Amino acid sequence: MSNISRRGFVQTAATVAATTSMVTKTTTAGEANDRLRVAVIGVNGRGSDAHFPGFQRTNENVEIVCLCDVDKAILNKHAKNFEKKYGVKPSLETDMRKVFERNDIDVVSVATPNHWHSLATIWACQAGKDVYVEKPGSHNVFEGRKMIEARDKYKRIVQHGVQLRSSEALRSVVDQMNKGVIGKVYMSRAIIYRWRPSVGKQASQPNPPSHLNWDMWVGPAQMTQFSRKYHPYNWHWHWAFGNGDLGNQGVHELDMSLWGLGEQMPSEVTAMGGKFLWDDDKETPEVMTANYLFPSGKMLEVEVRHWCSNYEDEVNVGNIFYGSTGVVLVDGYNRYKIIKGGVNDIRQAGEWVEKGGDHFGNFIKAVRSRKNEELHGPIETAHYSSAIAHLGNASYRLGRRLKFDVKTEQFVNDAEADQLITREYRAPYVVPKEV
Repeated sequence: MSNISRRGFVQTAATVAATTSMVTKTTTAGEANDRLRVAVIGVNGRGSDAHFPGFQRTNENVEIVCLCDVDKAILNKHAKNFEKKYGVKPSLETDMRKVFERNDIDVVSVATPNHWHSLATIWACQAGKDVYVEKPGSHNVFEGRKMIEARDKYKRIVQHGVQLRSSEALRSVVDQMNKGVIGKVYMSRAIIYRWRPSVGKQASQPNPPSHLNWDMWVGPAQMTQFSRKYHPYNWHWHWAFGNGDLGNQGVHELDMSLWGLGEQMPSEVTAMGGKFLWDDDKETPEVMTANYLFPSGKMLEVEVRHWCSNYEDEVNVGNIFYGSTGVVLVDGYNRYKIIKGGVNDIRQAGEWVEKGGDHFGNFIKAVRSRKNEELHGPIETAHYSSAIAHLGNASYRLGRRLKFDVKTEQFVNDAEADQLITREYRAPYVVPKEV
């Protein structure tokens, strides 16, 4: 555990930020000293599966130089695999604050559990690093807004890991919807049917494994005893660390819905659901339905189902957009189909169109140009798509319909609901009110 104080870290970060900004502004793509050096924070799951290959681009003058994880066993395992695959031996850290102190690192990618995403991003911005952060960008509504403020204050490039935003096919169909391909688009349906089994039951343990820094893993959350029901993966299904599948897989579909509808925050939300399948450790619902109404009058429907379910027009994880003259089906991250309404209710279905994109490459390009407008998934998408999930979860947890003020980003005359806008943080892992 680092003995760096919060004040000491911020002072160091400010110095590093100034230095990094000067370096960034005086180098251009193609120069010998324009190598982008990346640190991956959180190397299990998405960290190793997506961030390693996404950034290890020696032909583009990009290299991963550091891996960081609070679990030494996981860190050492993936470091060995990394060295074997890429022929490079990165340095290793167990405390992300040491990563942020280093002036030989330009970019950090954050693939930690959800409850760390925002604070890691803010600390990185304060330290003058550009950031690629996995979805959901935030663990609560308050954190998302703070990420935007940190990006703006420290003039950083921050990309949200919603890779469908870089799909050439989906970028095309959103453009077509904006031009009226299915008439007036008035509603989207986000479909999240994932095969999620029982997670069973795991007891708490008074002593965490010696290779795991449990204090830092818990981080911004309130301290609780170690249990395998949290680490290494099933934290997703506990409110202290995750956001259920609405805030897990669902953020991709919620983001797609907001993108296609041209919306940001809803003015009303209602949700219900529950655990119908297993008596296990999950706190979050296995089945959930949420409905959102936007000030424009447009609507968003969301359906979460674990285990057995039907498909909807061939889609089980994706979106359906409803327009006055047809519908658009979005299947996964790279595929769409347009279905036009016809005479006498005859549907005129087109063919599936599929084409991916390079979300990491888009981020790298923006880091070099210093133009946030070139990002396909800027940090605003992290705030809004994550907030949609948080608002739905709030309605589910309180068991009632909620009204939301899109300007103040608070619930309307509802102090109980407002308690779920943020959380009680545990020092020194506090998301600051002033970034």
